[in-house]
Amino acid sequence: MVKSIVLLCTCIAAFKYDYVTCGSLIKLYSPQFDIRLHSHEVSYGTGSGQQSVTGVGFSDDANSYWQVRGLSSKPCKRGEPISCGSSVRFTHVQTRKNLHSHGFQSPLTSQQEVSAFGENGEGDDLDNWTVQCNGKDWDRKSYVSIYHPETKKYLAPSGREFNRPISGQMEIVASKQNSKWKVMEGVYIKPTEEEEPMHDEL
Repeated sequence: MVKSIVLLCTCIAAFKYDYVTCGSLIKLYSPQFDIRLHSHEVSYGTGSGQQSVTGVGFSDDANSYWQVRGLSSKPCKRGEPISCGSSVRFTHVQTRKNLHSHGFQSPLTSQQEVSAFGENGEGDDLDNWTVQCNGKDWDRKSYVSIYHPETKKYLAPSGREFNRPISGQMEIVASKQNSKWKVMEGVYIKPTEEEEPMHDEL
């Protein structure tokens, strides 16, 4: 009995600190340019005209939080670890629009535009992204690739920065070149709904 309790406690402790789970609010960090994925109520002046998605160099902006959700056709269970290779949506917490990509050109480098799209967390199939990682589940300490299966491109910073009205923020594109991301600050949902969400920073 004692052995069983010890094993259970070990598993819970490992779970709490190791995985990104369905429903968690996260910030995605790119080590390549030391930025976090960001959005806001500023629309592109070209291309789709949809809500812009950028990268910012500071860590304390609430507009950099995204909620990890399942697909409209295949919801994930709240608190369950996100499996490597699974498809998810990233919903911008402040505006409730989904991370999105499509055939429009990005404004600065004429690559594939990334925007925030939809209303109240619902958009279309171009909001779907695949988390590519090693192992069974998305480990919070590991770097992952975020792949857009409809257009066969990767979420990536372009390296170019905007001028006004979003001076200093970096263009985010969908690229043929793979790019790595890691979760940082966030509110991570535990498997049991009765428990409180876990606030954490890495």
